[in-house]
Amino acid sequence: MPIIGVLSGDVVASREISDKPRLRRAIDAGLALLHSQCAAVGIRFRGDAFQLALPDPAEAIRAAVIMRASLIEHSPGKQQTWDARIAIGIGKGDMPSQDAFIDADGEPFVRSGQGLDQLGQSDQRLGLFLQPPRDDLDLLTRFADDIISHWSHNAAEVIRWNLTTSLSQRELARQIGRTQPTVNRRLTAARWSLIQEYMRYAREALVGASEAHADER
Repeated sequence: MPIIGVLSGDVVASREISDKPRLRRAIDAGLALLHSQCAAVGIRFRGDAFQLALPDPAEAIRAAVIMRASLIEHSPGKQQTWDARIAIGIGKGDMPSQDAFIDADGEPFVRSGQGLDQLGQSDQRLGLFLQPPRDDLDLLTRFADDIISHWSHNAAEVIRWNLTTSLSQRELARQIGRTQPTVNRRLTAARWSLIQEYMRYAREALVGASEAHADER
């Protein structure tokens, strides 16, 4: 059986969001982006929650950061920033089809769903729920989560472009109608270099975790 990654998420403080149609469109936009970027299959449910499966579990961290950046980017303004709690689980399981996703089940789905329940009891918004746990990765994830939680709309926009395209800073500046120094300032404010290092480290750890699951008898 293949090893897959599963992300379970819900929008933080969704009850305080009055424009529910706009919120639903923002979640759907994030899911569509992850389908095109990571071959993810998933659904939105209850209006403010979502779950998706990834055929490559090593892409799980990148997918989670893309989703959070997309939500923050789609926020209505500085007074209200949209974000999500996202719990990542990996394990043996078959990739569900889009039509049959509602019935998807198995180890990574259970682990991710239980992880989301745990996140809901704390201020943490991003969590990796691996078996066995990785204390080093958990600590780094908490640091990365704190950085992402403070991204502005402008920072999230340039991060989302960086994560989903190969544009240079100059090309990105032209794309969003800003100067290159402005793009650079936004990346610096978002601590982008640290997030990149974290994602590289986490990807290697997830590759190792996937190989360990595959070796289990």
